[in-house]
Amino acid sequence: MTAALHVSRPLPGAVLIEIDAPPSNALGGEVRTRFEAELEAIEADLDVRVVILTGRGPGFCSGDDLKEAMSRGEDAVGSLNQFGRLLNRIEALRAPVIAAVNGYAIGGGLELALSCDIRIASDKAWFLGAGVNVGLMASVYRLPRLVGVGPAKAMLLTGTKTDAETALRYGLVTAIHPPEALLAEALALAERIATRAPLSVEASKRMIGQAFDLDAEASARAAGRELKVLVASNDHKAGVKAFVTRQEPAFTRS
Repeated sequence: MTAALHVSRPLPGAVLIEIDAPPSNALGGEVRTRFEAELEAIEADLDVRVVILTGRGPGFCSGDDLKEAMSRGEDAVGSLNQFGRLLNRIEALRAPVIAAVNGYAIGGGLELALSCDIRIASDKAWFLGAGVNVGLMASVYRLPRLVGVGPAKAMLLTGTKTDAETALRYGLVTAIHPPEALLAEALALAERIATRAPLSVEASKRMIGQAFDLDAEASARAAGRELKVLVASNDHKAGVKAFVTRQEPAFTRS
């Protein structure tokens, strides 16, 4: 069966991307190229306020296509770099990305989830930092920043499974749900984000992304620049008016 990405718009302002690459939802080169093109289109479409990423079938993503990787020869490093660019592109995307981890997230699949802004999971999901199992290394930057050094070492140095309950305890995911409810919960979360002030959401994402890289003084300067734009926006005025009148605000991205 041909690997594919299914892209849809299940509610206003939201894009749903489903990985469909049987049997394990591995991301080979062709799927990654399609993925990058979709992200470029999303970045340019200001009507998109949030993205949901999930998998079809029993898994979220198993990372790189290892069978394909065995035939790459001298192109192996370039392919890994392409995978890294995809992850960086997701992390830097203007719109927040929700990972709805429906099943296993293995190796690069774990890294894919880590590059998203919010992760929720099925109670059947599990996570595996598989680098040490295949003579490679991955997730050594994003995972400790998210869950702390201790849990990250426990996952990455052993190459063993982390179940959904443990992932919730670590802070790797923020909620777990029955499999049949996962997508509905992701859509509810996406709808909430999509109805907030988009300039504020995007500014908050940018600032949170720098939280561990800037000292207090540099962070205050960067926040000041963001707030200067937000304070002057019509959406700020609409939000204040809605709060005073106890009505739901209608934000126009202006």
